[in-house]
Amino acid sequence: MPKVSAKRQITLPIKQCRLAGIKPGDEYQSFVDSDGRITIVKKVKGAAKGLLKHIKADANLTDQQSMQSSLAE
Repeated sequence: MPKVSAKRQITLPIKQCRLAGIKPGDEYQSFVDSDGRITIVKKVKGAAKGLLKHIKADANLTDQQSMQSSLAE
């Protein structure tokens, strides 16, 4: 069973990497849920494409105004 190194590094088993399509050099994101369970997700180029297509930009707003309006919602 793999162990966490002194540098907090984790080695993923080759079989799991093959099943998930993870190769050396791939980027990933990890999440921790309220139970302490860690989920590792391989980043896929273009996966979020179109995610914000329904948002209409207002070119009249400054970055600061945009951030303030987002925080107010």
